[in-house]
Amino acid sequence: MSAIFHVGIAGARGRMGRTVDQVLDGRSDIVVSARFDWGETPDLSLCDVVIDFSTPDASVALARLAAERGGPALVVGSTGFSPEQEAELMAAAEKVAVVRSGNFSLGVNILIGLVEHAAQRLDPRDWDIEVIEAHHRLKIDAPSGTALMLGEAAADGRGHDLADVRSAPYDGITGEREIGKIGFSSIRAGGIVGEHTVLFASSSETLSLSHSAIDRSLFAKGAVAAAAWVRTRRPGLYDMQDVLGFRQA
Repeated sequence: MSAIFHVGIAGARGRMGRTVDQVLDGRSDIVVSARFDWGETPDLSLCDVVIDFSTPDASVALARLAAERGGPALVVGSTGFSPEQEAELMAAAEKVAVVRSGNFSLGVNILIGLVEHAAQRLDPRDWDIEVIEAHHRLKIDAPSGTALMLGEAAADGRGHDLADVRSAPYDGITGEREIGKIGFSSIRAGGIVGEHTVLFASSSETLSLSHSAIDRSLFAKGAVAAAAWVRTRRPGLYDMQDVLGFRQA
């Protein structure tokens, strides 16, 4: 039987926080030792790991606090970080182990690998790439963190940084599409859990690689798996490719 460990939930009253709580309720090897939200001061000494689905501001504040005291480890699922906030997370990861991902789904992380391989093999002079994503009306950032991960995978496959090949949003008289650019389209409506498609399009054919989330518990289950993995790791910034063993040590 696995050793019991203690998990805190940041953003506990949010959608994902409540879902994580429900998933943990069915685990006999995990004790939920803290539940808190933005503005509340948690007792981090009670936690081996904190699972955080909150906001960039709250996540950075939590990471800073954990780094100051040398723990606990963190699993961060917040999205929409500014470059300055990204830098703060990286600085905190020098002191504590952090798993950060825009998506904790196994299927999505396999999709990322497929997108990178497809981009390597499809000539950018002939094939355009569009990342299309849809989420519920309450999501506050766009494109989604997962869409950006897929865009980064496509850019990596072509040997570029996404920042250098990302297309501006289509609006008004935009002119012809620039060769080699990667575009994004976002939909916000109703209660859509999460849908992502990477479209590769040439003048004679199209290829679509897609993933649909049916139940948001799949993200919570992935985050809990990440928590079990990261609690014994050295300080560093990790992602689900590390957790799932897809990346060589």
